Amino acid sequence: MKFTLDWLKEHLDTTASADEIGKALTMIGLEVEDIVDPAEKLRPFVVAHVVEAKPHPNSDHLNLCKVDAGTGTLIDVVCGAPNARTGMKSVFAFPDTYIPGKDFTLKAGVVIRGEPSNGMLCSAAELELSNDHDGIIELPADAPIGMAYVDYAKLGNTVIDISITPNRGDATGVYGVARDLAAFGAGTLKTTDMSPVPSKGPSPIPPLPHQFAAGEPKAIRKFAGRYFKGIKNGPSPDWLQQRLRAVGLRPINAVVDITNLVSLGWGRPLHAYDADKIVGQAVLRNAKAGEEFDALDNKLYALDETMTVIADDAGPLCLGGVMGGIRSGTTDATVNVLMECASWDPDLIAQTGRKTGIVSDARYRLERSVDPALTEPGLELATRLMLELVGGEAMQPVISGEDVFPNTVVQFPLAEVERLTGLETSASEIEAILGRLGFKLEGAGPTRKVHVPSWRPDVTMKADLAEEVMRMVGVDNVPIDPLPRLNHVAPRMLTTLQNRRRLARRTLAARGLDEAVTWSFIPEAEAVRFGGGAAELKLANPIASELTDMRPSLLPGLLGAAQRNTNRGLSELKLFEVGQVFHSVQPEGQRTYASGLRLGGSRHWQAQNGKVSVFDAKSDIAALLDAMGHDIDKLQLVAEPAAWSHPGRGGRIQLGPKLTIGWFGEVHPSELEKFDLTGPVAAFELDLDAIPEPRKKPTRSKPALKLSDLMPLSRDFAFLVDRSVPAATLLRAAKNADKTLITEVSVFDVFEGKGIAEDKKSVGIAVTLQPSDKTLTDEEIEKVAANVVAAVSKATGGVLRT
Repeated sequence: MKFTLDWLKEHLDTTASADEIGKALTMIGLEVEDIVDPAEKLRPFVVAHVVEAKPHPNSDHLNLCKVDAGTGTLIDVVCGAPNARTGMKSVFAFPDTYIPGKDFTLKAGVVIRGEPSNGMLCSAAELELSNDHDGIIELPADAPIGMAYVDYAKLGNTVIDISITPNRGDATGVYGVARDLAAFGAGTLKTTDMSPVPSKGPSPIPPLPHQFAAGEPKAIRKFAGRYFKGIKNGPSPDWLQQRLRAVGLRPINAVVDITNLVSLGWGRPLHAYDADKIVGQAVLRNAKAGEEFDALDNKLYALDETMTVIADDAGPLCLGGVMGGIRSGTTDATVNVLMECASWDPDLIAQTGRKTGIVSDARYRLERSVDPALTEPGLELATRLMLELVGGEAMQPVISGEDVFPNTVVQFPLAEVERLTGLETSASEIEAILGRLGFKLEGAGPTRKVHVPSWRPDVTMKADLAEEVMRMVGVDNVPIDPLPRLNHVAPRMLTTLQNRRRLARRTLAARGLDEAVTWSFIPEAEAVRFGGGAAELKLANPIASELTDMRPSLLPGLLGAAQRNTNRGLSELKLFEVGQVFHSVQPEGQRTYASGLRLGGSRHWQAQNGKVSVFDAKSDIAALLDAMGHDIDKLQLVAEPAAWSHPGRGGRIQLGPKLTIGWFGEVHPSELEKFDLTGPVAAFELDLDAIPEPRKKPTRSKPALKLSDLMPLSRDFAFLVDRSVPAATLLRAAKNADKTLITEVSVFDVFEGKGIAEDKKSVGIAVTLQPSDKTLTDEEIEKVAANVVAAVSKATGGVLRT
């Protein structure tokens, strides 16, 4: 919210400078965004006289102007403003002047359509005085030529821009800001006369009836209106126009400017209707389905039954609490006015604003809660300004509805201030601070009964009151106490799952995969195919029509990301994601998975076939498990693929038959077809919640490095086994044949075909022996070999191939 320093001083008696005010505002929680003195950037602009304006010979919309800027010579200027004409006074910028509204610097000797232009006649938008860019600024005929425009227009008033949090509706007016500053000690608050103004007679407009059905949302609480008869509308006084321009508002006419003045000055939005444009009886009701509203921003909005309107027999006049309509807007020809000052439900105003997308000054204030006690006094304040600026007669106010007052009372132990903030503040100081903020305290002793003022609905409990005291004492006065020094090793701060998520990301990124973040919602068809689709996991209000279900797997999102990337010409993809999946609405049904996929392989000439396979996915999930402290070879690998995997090209990792912790494999071709992908695609899923904690080692120190001086030796074996026998079973049996000497067993060949029975396969393994204290004799080697053959034969039924 913007306001000028002079405006603030109309409500606050203070000698503080703009910088001092800025520091005080930030200290009390009204953070200063910017403090600007417009005179600094507008100092080069001067008042100028357009001596002559004639059409440009080479353009149908430009004018050639002779401008007197007080230099003694006429300056040639090419101007495209439609209101540029001979004899007018305007604002002129010399070459090398920076134009803030356009963010560029004028150059000298510019030629436009063959004619020289040595300066610029400026609009209000180009000087950032308002949004008006329809023409250049027009000044009165007596404006002195060559005078600095900031001096003539008296623009040297510092503008302060503060950030208002959603709970501080009381600070959306300059008066509310002044009240906080006065409580802080930055000055003395001045009072405003809001006493009732005598009426000239009964109102020709009766109280507006409420036409709301039982149980229907009702945004309006109380409507206060006043009929003004025989006003003389027109431009508002210079002081009012300058005040509005300084904060970025464009003056419209005196009546509208008065409503803006009260809205910004006291945080009390008003709206004015041309009473002669009201057709029949005005009422308060909700909009009808399909009803349209032509707003003051020249846009047509579709309304629904949740939005409250002020309407007459011809339809909506105003979208309540958000924006007025064109049809009933006031103009310079307006003679009779109905001024509205109403109280609204902030939640319903915010809802209407979000649905329509309208961002207005009224909505900004009303959705933050406006003081309900200001409804009728605000109308009286507007009445005084109307009679002063546009004259006429004020008729008797019409009131309908009842307002809602919080009337909050808090039992406040004064010791809460020190307990919650650390500030050692006396009882008398606490009472004085809360009293200056408008709170009323009753009682004596350590606990007081505090009555919260009507303009502070955000204060509901004792912690809020302690915060108010802290704001006024100063956050920088909160004592800084160092944390106690620990004399032992600090405990682990991250949970097991947090550590696993971090390790999973680091491990997969180190393996060359790129992290993706996909939606937690997927289409119903995808949810069903990947093990979800339960009714309880459907979204009541999806953000998009196709994103209807909570995801049971991360793979649909990754496959969708792969599809979008391949559509853009990327043929080699390596993606992973660590995130939550949803198997049920119960807490245990929300799991954390780490999933990844590889697509396309490598086109390098050394690559085997340029395609990925199930073993790439197995390698990725094995690396993940290793990072978690588990060896995949010591877990159970079952050649039963997941539902999304290609038959025979996938498997699962489990700890017993009932605890599956991961899946890996090549994605089924039918699934790839649905995502318009060309395979193969290797993918994996690992349930990070299901992985058990690794066994803790008795010591954190690494074991001693044991190196043998003796050379290792290798022996190869080829076994004929059934095709259904997993190679892992064979490897495990061979390694267990002699745990002392055998250090490694690996498969180097698998053969099926000519010379081998159809139900058999030949598996070649290499067994590495590492002697430790002496060289092995031939007899010892043969004994180990015999043990290997016996162990494999017992475990698999295989025989040594000769």
